[in-house]
Amino acid sequence: MKITNLLVYPILIPLRKPFVTSLGSTYQYNGVLVKIETDENVFGWGEAAPSKNITKETQESVIKSLSEIKPLIVGENPFEIESIMDKINYVFGSSAKASVDIALHDILGKKIGLPLKNVFGNSQNEIRTSITVSIRDVKNAVEDAKKIVDNGGRNIKLKIGLAPDEDVEKIKGIREAVGYEPRIRVDANQGYRVETAIKTLKEMERYEIEFVEQPVNAKDIEGMRRIRNNVGIPVMADESVHTPEDAVNIIKNDAVDMINIKIMKTGLSNALKIADICSAAGITCMVGCMIETKIGITAGTHLALGKRIVRFADLDGHLDLKFDPTINGVLTEKGVNRVNDNPGLGLDVDEKVLKSLI
Repeated sequence: MKITNLLVYPILIPLRKPFVTSLGSTYQYNGVLVKIETDENVFGWGEAAPSKNITKETQESVIKSLSEIKPLIVGENPFEIESIMDKINYVFGSSAKASVDIALHDILGKKIGLPLKNVFGNSQNEIRTSITVSIRDVKNAVEDAKKIVDNGGRNIKLKIGLAPDEDVEKIKGIREAVGYEPRIRVDANQGYRVETAIKTLKEMERYEIEFVEQPVNAKDIEGMRRIRNNVGIPVMADESVHTPEDAVNIIKNDAVDMINIKIMKTGLSNALKIADICSAAGITCMVGCMIETKIGITAGTHLALGKRIVRFADLDGHLDLKFDPTINGVLTEKGVNRVNDNPGLGLDVDEKVLKSLI
């Protein structure tokens, strides 16, 4: 089997409502979908979700990166995934490369007749995902959390990091509104300074916070370690881990209790490596996401279902979109993600819809 073509589909999809974190606000999704074709009429879908803050990409830079990648992979055997990823490693942009990585794995699963969760290990059939409450005022944050629980969600992820006192008030208000059965995790997206993080998180401890993601700057590994050693809430790295080498470094420094694996940062091949590194070190993992269509979220769900070390999921980015061109793929019901047993990713895309999104 040989790769014959790489098709690139830029898309623009409005969000249901603004998505606000300590890193900024998003009103629409500017992503890129990728289709890799082969000479045996087997094709694979992938997705790039660029972020100026996290992957340092834009939609335009992703398209440029994929134009460089295309001549490097046409004619290659799509099963030689590690060799192909090594070959394109020099190209700028982690989500651009991730889109190729996902599509190659989709082809692999289709060719051998297995869903990717089985290829990765098939450790579970479903996983609870958190549903995110972005940064809003206290009243609206509490209302959003109540809606999540009323719709059957059991894991709430609250974005924090801009106003520490207000962050504590939000947690207090949510607990008063929904009780202590739903799990609450918080994500500062690097928004705090170390001393502020320690003080604020200590005030949140009484509200039974599941864990805190990336409380301080991604490069401040020592700061993460200090927070971990001074706060009772488990600390999870997110933006600090883009590569397997990052995972090794942060584990060696005893800086965190957990690691969030995002395919758009790592690619799928390196995500698998990071999961194995964490498994060897006894570090629990979560699979997270950006705002993505069901292509990216489905890939993340297969990873989460396949690897035993993955205990948590934050795979709700598709729920923020007003519509999705993906056919089938991940099913999210009452805060639980499942995938079908079709081979590969188990999805297709309405290409007529794609052409209207450019």
